[in-house]
Amino acid sequence: MGDNWILFVPLIVIELGVTVTALIHVLTHDRYRFGNKGIWITIVLLFQLIGSIVYFVLGKEDNE
Repeated sequence: MGDNWILFVPLIVIELGVTVTALIHVLTHDRYRFGNKGIWITIVLLFQLIGSIVYFVLGKEDNE
């Protein structure tokens, strides 16, 4: 069990990267298809990977 953590490191790095990217995008943009900045920050931080994917699919405004 002690050596299995190395298998999860790439997944953790990907999850953090996607979450940080989504959070930076939410904080630097003012227009969203649905909701507002507070709602998207909460969704991205609370649900991390799934919340970030939902933001990029549903929340991110296309016209930038």
